[in-house]
Amino acid sequence: MPYELPPLPYDYAALEPTIDEQTMRIHHDKHHQAYVDNVNKALDGTEWDGKPIEQVLDNLDLIPEDKRMVVRNNGGGHANHSLFWEIMKPGGGGSPSGALASAIDDAFGGVDDLKAAINDAGVKRFGSGWTWLLWDGTGLEVRSTPNQDSPLMDGHVPLLGIDVWEHAYYLKYQNRRPDYLAAWWDVVNWDEVGRRFDAR
Repeated sequence: MPYELPPLPYDYAALEPTIDEQTMRIHHDKHHQAYVDNVNKALDGTEWDGKPIEQVLDNLDLIPEDKRMVVRNNGGGHANHSLFWEIMKPGGGGSPSGALASAIDDAFGGVDDLKAAINDAGVKRFGSGWTWLLWDGTGLEVRSTPNQDSPLMDGHVPLLGIDVWEHAYYLKYQNRRPDYLAAWWDVVNWDEVGRRFDAR
């Protein structure tokens, strides 16, 4: 069964003023839809057709070479954005709680230090990509990836990822990526990030 574009869990304008309605419409309906269409086309008729995207990305070396880059870019884009919509919510922000909060304190010294590390990795990502909080199997780690690469490709569990492609922020923030990253924490859905941490 081919992949489908997941619906936004809130209205297009729900993340205003942090992320504007027009950006959300273009980002979700155009960019994410294109990733879904392209990965479906690449996997159509192969043994990987209909497999969970996490399984596909964890086994890129087994994807036929002529399809591998298309699947890497578009399958990664589908997985990354499917997470991105879920880890944001209207009226978000605040601080994590429970086991995630304790793990963040242990690994980074506190949520403010975590935010600083994630923002720094996002600012320093040259060109397009993502900045992540992930579980590497033994602990929490901050990392950035180029293009639509996903921590899933290394067998890691993405917990929180911020899209730093220009299409994610350019209409409102233009070239001010640091301002976008600083503002993004106003819409973070710590409950969902915590759920992902608990389920790792």
